[in-house]
Amino acid sequence: MATCLRLRSCRAPRLPPAPAGRGLRPGCPAQPRRSAGGPAGLSAALLRTESFVGGRWLPAAAAFPVHDPASGAQLGLVADCGVPETRAAVRAAYEAFCSWRGVSAKERSSLLRKWYDLMMQNKDDLAKIITAESGKPLKEAQGEVAYSALFLEWFSEEARRVYGDVIYTPAKEKRALVLKQPLGVAAVITPLADQAAIPPGVYNVIPCSRAKAKEVGEALCTDPLVSKISFTGSTATGKILLHHAAGSVKRVSMELGGHAPFIVFDSANVDQAVAGAMASKFRNSGQTCVCSNRFLVQRGIHDSFVKKFAEAIKTNLHVGNGFEERTTQGPLIDEKAVEKVEKHVNDAVSKGATVVTGGKRHQLGKNFFEPTLLSNVTRDMLCSHEETFGPLAPVIKFDTEEEAVAIANAADVGLAGYFYSQDPAQIWRVAERLEVGMVGVNEGLISSVECPFGGVKQSGLGREGSKYGIDEYLELKYVCFGGL
Repeated sequence: MATCLRLRSCRAPRLPPAPAGRGLRPGCPAQPRRSAGGPAGLSAALLRTESFVGGRWLPAAAAFPVHDPASGAQLGLVADCGVPETRAAVRAAYEAFCSWRGVSAKERSSLLRKWYDLMMQNKDDLAKIITAESGKPLKEAQGEVAYSALFLEWFSEEARRVYGDVIYTPAKEKRALVLKQPLGVAAVITPLADQAAIPPGVYNVIPCSRAKAKEVGEALCTDPLVSKISFTGSTATGKILLHHAAGSVKRVSMELGGHAPFIVFDSANVDQAVAGAMASKFRNSGQTCVCSNRFLVQRGIHDSFVKKFAEAIKTNLHVGNGFEERTTQGPLIDEKAVEKVEKHVNDAVSKGATVVTGGKRHQLGKNFFEPTLLSNVTRDMLCSHEETFGPLAPVIKFDTEEEAVAIANAADVGLAGYFYSQDPAQIWRVAERLEVGMVGVNEGLISSVECPFGGVKQSGLGREGSKYGIDEYLELKYVCFGGL
């Protein structure tokens, strides 16, 4: 598969690394233009400010700034590409695919592994760039790079395991074959591919500003040479892309919004539940699609859980610049994100919720918000039916298992869900009844490259990772072989 990339500042669609089963072959790496005079501490060798099409780094007529959300400092000016550049990138990818598709699985495997090795060799510098751009703590950014690289390692191994089938039909003189073949041009975001000797045109980078995102996204979704759209972002944006992709009936993978419930039953180990809540809620200051968004706690254990959760927040969370060693909570991505958290808190308090800890903007700056715990939360509050995407943990008290499951499922999205229980029968019941694509049972961290990542309802289509992830990028072809 050839790939066409769209990158855009901090809220760009995050798309999975190129899956296995796609040809890779040696080529001549382009000599990229490095960012001159980049911010202190960031690798000039890895900072890219131009588009990358057909193996060449190309300037654009306009540029847009990218800022550090912690300090507000400008990190650089990035090429602001539009529809013409997007069309050129798609054409380059399509032309490269014509030869790319015939490369052996062994070569693909070797080059994907090389790509993985390069990411791991440069993980510290890549992490610094992520922290500078998004504000997340450096340790979290390092973990993100390592997790991303694992997809390359995993699919470098899966590349050699794309098997078809032979089907014996009722007719003796016929055999039926099922072949798996690459889809074609897809949209993907990837770092360091050029250094891995992936040939020109196989991947192309098209940066654009928020102002041009709509037209570039539409161009990618409607271009007849694009066979696959893979998008990670909001449900609202995903629906727009699906609408555009429908015109040419493109294959799509969508990992969209979440509203993850975190249920604590009376039988749960409270200390384990609090530890899981901390891990699932406050990673990247609550700005991940699988972060817990609603905490449903059974009446018998409610007060104990809230008290210990508040103590853990006060003791273990430290707000600051992501580059500071002590920091566990960096800034939110922008002031708009802070305003949403503030809106949810104010709405809840106005309807009777109690602020246990936090509850307001942090003194460090406009993009910082205090880790916040609310109790006495009810289902009519915004935080109960909207994804906050920030460091807010609202606690809803419930009485019965049926009530908890009903509240958890009363959403039009279903990405991740978590619950804590020591009752084996209850574990089976709730795990099967939760309307989500992924369930954490007595566990707050569930992402793993070996496992299928994705949701149900309006949380998306398809799966990333695992042995199932590669199927999102393959077509099945039935061949009837007669005259035997």
